[in-house]
Amino acid sequence: MAVTQTSSQQHVAVLAFPFGSHALTTFNLMLKLAAAAPSLQFSFFSTNKSNQSLISTSKTYLPDNVKLYDVEDGLPPKNYKLTGNPRHAVELFMKAAPANFWKGIDAAVAATGLKISCLLTDGFLTFSGEISEALQVPWFLSFVAMPYNVSAHIYTDVIRQVCINNKSRVSGIEDQTLDVIPGLSMMRISDLSDEILSGDREESIFSSVLSKLGSVLPKASVVVMNFYRELYSAQLMDDLNCKLPGLLNLGFLTQPVPPPPLPPSDWDKTGCLEWLDRQKVKSVAYIAFGTVATPPQDEIIALAEALEEVNIPFIWSLRDDKKEQLPKKFLRRTSELGKIVPRAPQIQVLGHSSIGVFVTHFGANSVCESIANGVPMIGRPLFGDHRMNGRMVEEVWGIGMTVEGLEFTKNKVAKSLKVVFGDERGKKMRENVEGLKEIIMKAAGPDGSATQDLNTLVRKLNNLK
Repeated sequence: MAVTQTSSQQHVAVLAFPFGSHALTTFNLMLKLAAAAPSLQFSFFSTNKSNQSLISTSKTYLPDNVKLYDVEDGLPPKNYKLTGNPRHAVELFMKAAPANFWKGIDAAVAATGLKISCLLTDGFLTFSGEISEALQVPWFLSFVAMPYNVSAHIYTDVIRQVCINNKSRVSGIEDQTLDVIPGLSMMRISDLSDEILSGDREESIFSSVLSKLGSVLPKASVVVMNFYRELYSAQLMDDLNCKLPGLLNLGFLTQPVPPPPLPPSDWDKTGCLEWLDRQKVKSVAYIAFGTVATPPQDEIIALAEALEEVNIPFIWSLRDDKKEQLPKKFLRRTSELGKIVPRAPQIQVLGHSSIGVFVTHFGANSVCESIANGVPMIGRPLFGDHRMNGRMVEEVWGIGMTVEGLEFTKNKVAKSLKVVFGDERGKKMRENVEGLKEIIMKAAGPDGSATQDLNTLVRKLNNLK
C-alpha cells in the first residue's frame, strides 16, 4: 500500500521492551491512549512471544485503531538453548536492535499507508531517539521503573566515579548512601543494579544502552512515569522536572485505580478466587516472583518449610517445572493449607480481602499493585531495580520488609511472616499501605494529578503535526 503523505490521521509507533512486565506496561499505556484518542492509529512492536502473551492475558479485543507487529527477538535458529541467566535473552534482543524495529516500522507504514507521526517507546530503548531523529518525529518515553531508579541511571557516570574514588580507601563502600544524587540519599551503593555499577570492561550491551540515559533523555519531548506525583520526595521531583521538562506521571499502568470489583470466582480458571473465598480476611500469604526469574532451589525449599512451620494459608504462583524443587511430600502435607498454580491472576488475587501479605521480588509493577490494593510486602530482591524498590518499601514508606540478608532461610521467612501477621510492626505496615492507597486513589480521581497528566499527554498526541 502506498504511504498516504497527505492523510490527516496521525500514526503512533509504540516500541516495547519484551521482558518482564515491561511490554505489558507499555501495552496498557497504549490501550489507555487509544481509547482516549480514537482518531489516532497505534502500531505496537514487540517480539512474537511477547505479543502472543499480551493477547492471551489481556482478555480484551484490540480496538480498531491498534495493530500489533512482531519484531525479531535476536535468537539464533530453532533448538538454540538460552542459559539460565535472564540477561542472556536481553543481550541477544539488544544485538538485533534497532534494525528489528526498523523492519517492523516499515511493515506498519506499508500496511496502514500512514507515515509515523510519533514514537512512544519503553525508556530502556534509548536508541529510539536516533529512530525519531531519522523519522523527524517527536519521541515520547515511558518508564516501568520507578523514578528514583530512573534517576540512578541518569546519574550513572557520577555514581561510577564515586565508586572508583572510594573503592580503594573506604571499607564497606556498599553501605555508602547516595547523598550526591538529589532525592536518593536513602539509597545505598548496594541497592544499585549491576547495570549501573558495571564498569567499561564489564559493560554489556544492555548496560551500555542504559548508561546513555542521562545524555539521551533531554532529546525526548515527553517522559511518562509509571508513578504518581504524590509519591515523590520534593527533592527528587524538583531534580527530575529540571532534567525532564516533559515529565508526566500517569499512575500505575498495570493496575486500575481504584481497583475494580472482583469478577465472579468462576471467572478465574486457576481456582484461586474460589479458594480465597473460603479463607479468613487478611489471613493468606500470596507468593509470586514475576515471570523472569525465581529464587534458587535452596531458597524455594526454605520458603516452603517456613510456610508449613508457621501454618500460614498461602497461594503460590510457581511454574510447574519448579514444583519438583519443593520439599518431598510438601504438596500432600499442605493440600488443605495452600494452593499452588503455574500463574495466578495477580491483580485479582491482591484485590481479594483474604490476602494479608505479598511475598515478592519487589518488581516495580508488583510493588505498585500491592500498594493499590493495600497489601503489605515481604521481599526477596532478585536483580535490577528490586533492591532500590525494597529500600523504598521498608525504610521510606514503611509498608513491608526485606527478608533479612536478602535471601530466604526457613527461620528468616518464618520471622518475617510472624512480624507481618502478628507484630505491632505488621499492624503499622498495614496502616501505612492503606494510607498510600488513599493518596493514590485521590490522585487517580477525576480531578487528580494522574488524570491531569493523562489529559496533557492525550492533547500532545492529538496535536501532532
